[in-house]
Amino acid sequence: MSLITEDELREKISFYETVLDNIYNGVMITDPNGKIIFFSKTYGNFLGIDPKEAIGKSCTEVIENTRMDIVAKTKIPEINHPHRIMGQDMVVQRIPIEMNGELVAVYGQVMFKDVRDVQALAKKLNLLESKVEFYEKELETLRSSKYTINNIVGKSDKTVELKNLALKAARTNAPVLLIGESGTGKELFAHAIHYASERRAHPFIRLNCAAIPKDLLEAELFGYEPGAFTGAGNKSKPGKFELAHHGSIFLDEISDLPLEMQPKLLRVLEEKEMERLGGTRLTKCDFRLIAATNENLDKWVDSGKFRKDLYYRLNVIPIQISPLRERKEDIPIIAEHLVQTINHDLGTHVTKISAEVLNIFQNYDWPGNVRELGNILERIIYVTEGDTIQFRHLPFFLQGMKGGAAKLQPSFLKNLREDMEKEALIHAIRVSNDNKNKAARLLGIHRTALYKKMKRLNIPISTI
Repeated sequence: MSLITEDELREKISFYETVLDNIYNGVMITDPNGKIIFFSKTYGNFLGIDPKEAIGKSCTEVIENTRMDIVAKTKIPEINHPHRIMGQDMVVQRIPIEMNGELVAVYGQVMFKDVRDVQALAKKLNLLESKVEFYEKELETLRSSKYTINNIVGKSDKTVELKNLALKAARTNAPVLLIGESGTGKELFAHAIHYASERRAHPFIRLNCAAIPKDLLEAELFGYEPGAFTGAGNKSKPGKFELAHHGSIFLDEISDLPLEMQPKLLRVLEEKEMERLGGTRLTKCDFRLIAATNENLDKWVDSGKFRKDLYYRLNVIPIQISPLRERKEDIPIIAEHLVQTINHDLGTHVTKISAEVLNIFQNYDWPGNVRELGNILERIIYVTEGDTIQFRHLPFFLQGMKGGAAKLQPSFLKNLREDMEKEALIHAIRVSNDNKNKAARLLGIHRTALYKKMKRLNIPISTI
């Protein structure tokens, strides 16, 4: 083993002295007898003392109210203690240094030159703590369910029965399969089931299987490790099942799940564990699955588009949500509820629906169900002046149902397309605050085409 040279020793001492000299608030080191063996430049500048003149002196001669000599005797460290120097309250630490069981030095450092700095830091920490708590609550809110069973509006026998079924399903951890036409409110039921369950305080994670490209769906569901596939980047990402730990995961449009991915979903359901793409470690996930479809999965199973074993695993608690046309007595209540919601969102003040309009609503079959009713009410409220929705505010095709006609009259069908196009243009212009460029972008057409259509449909240049 080679011995260190004198030059190397000097270089090391110079290096350590430089480090100590640059510790921000100042450092002092004494020997076991309380004599100063190091006094940093920063400490000297702060106290107006020449560091070289302090070396060799007793710490009690140089520093007011010091306790370095006491720590040398007791060998008990003093961490974050108050120390008053020149009328200023500071915070310091004094640490006994031992080698081979013997005291060799005492290290002293100023942590804060002013106690007010500690108070300021404490305030910052309290503020950060409050922010973290707030963001945690916000994250919990974003991940939690938005709706409860009370948000499912309606008093018909079918609606009451559906709500009771949802509450029964909430009391178990078994998979739920929500079946219903598009727009019937399957996601609303999923939210309500989660909220009514013991998992309500935990995440409610949603994923529409039809909205994610096929090649990305697996990564979304199961997560991935760095470099798992092209574009994965150098960071890992948890999947939806991991995010739903202790909570619920809602898979909408489950019928669009690719056939090759269905065995993986089945395994996760049965084992409650999954593996990220590119990973080698299995992760346990405690979740409750709620799936939804607007397809007849029995037929999909028969045609080979959907695995039979997965279907049986999903179909433990099936809930068939009735279309709006089968519970028309709910339409007035739902319409009034939607008007209140739209008013709140848009800042409008439409509060009533005329009896004539409600009669037309109840005679229409609503192929788009509650979603269609909500969309039409939103369009109507945009153009309604006053507080009541009247017959004249209705879209052209609904006006054709006056008198309870079950079908559109031929005379109305002739102009239906033009009327709907005109409504769409006016709506886009109003939403864009009369900005024609923005309106054209919303409609997916060029501004020149917008002006041509406005001229052809007799829409004035300024519509607001």
